[in-house]
Amino acid sequence: MTRILVTNDDGIDAPGLRYLARAAARDGHDVVVAAPITESSGSSASMTAIEEHGKIILHKRELNGAKHIPAYAVAASPAYIVLLALREAFGEPPALVLSGINRGANAGSAVVHSGTVGATLTGSYAGLHGLAVSLDVLSPRVASSRSGGAALDVISAADDEKRHWSSAAELAARLIPTLLHTPAGTVFNLNVPDLHLDGIRGLRRAALAQFGQVQMHIAEAGEDFVRTAVQAADDLLEPQTDLAALAEHFAVVTPLRAPVEASDVRFNLETVQVHARALA
Repeated sequence: MTRILVTNDDGIDAPGLRYLARAAARDGHDVVVAAPITESSGSSASMTAIEEHGKIILHKRELNGAKHIPAYAVAASPAYIVLLALREAFGEPPALVLSGINRGANAGSAVVHSGTVGATLTGSYAGLHGLAVSLDVLSPRVASSRSGGAALDVISAADDEKRHWSSAAELAARLIPTLLHTPAGTVFNLNVPDLHLDGIRGLRRAALAQFGQVQMHIAEAGEDFVRTAVQAADDLLEPQTDLAALAEHFAVVTPLRAPVEASDVRFNLETVQVHARALA
């Protein structure tokens, strides 16, 4: 049995969160849920929290259909929540961070902006395994800088419940044993088509695409403002990448590492002066 923290960046009330928590608990893992009170999409690994009198706000919550799983709504970013969990804010510290299920794919180079992925990478610095899980809900027209460029679909809460969260949750649960046999600190980034399991063609490993699903551009610029907009990336899909696999209705896994020293970069520091030169 593995101690698992389940978090997300869509907020404590997002349906993907409870589907993911229930799937992990159903497989016998020791699960605790701690997620932002409000949406924190596009937060990457930011360390932000709301305090009152020096105390971070958190509330005990009950998840729909999962009252046996302890859950907390926290006024903090996903990465900050991971740090709190490591310091036993929610009981025994986790060995694995499950983050998601995100509403919208986190694929290509856009993962650097993702709060979903940022939570898992934060845990990896402490040697935790991490699994970031996203459902490919696509509509570039409504992606924004606030969502970190994630391409989301405008849907009602009722329609949101009809998405195939169970497909992503089931695949995530099946991946956990494989993930736990990788080196400490390994993160898997899992993207799943918004389809019933029977409609998903399989599970592939793939590299990150050079670009995300959408790209931001300047729509208008004035003397004291700029207005941004996003549009679907018009680059051809690169073979063997995560976005190409999603387009072919495959679920796709990409192993990630937290940033480390680029030891292969060579440069000469002997010509760089440390002490200030005397003024003429």
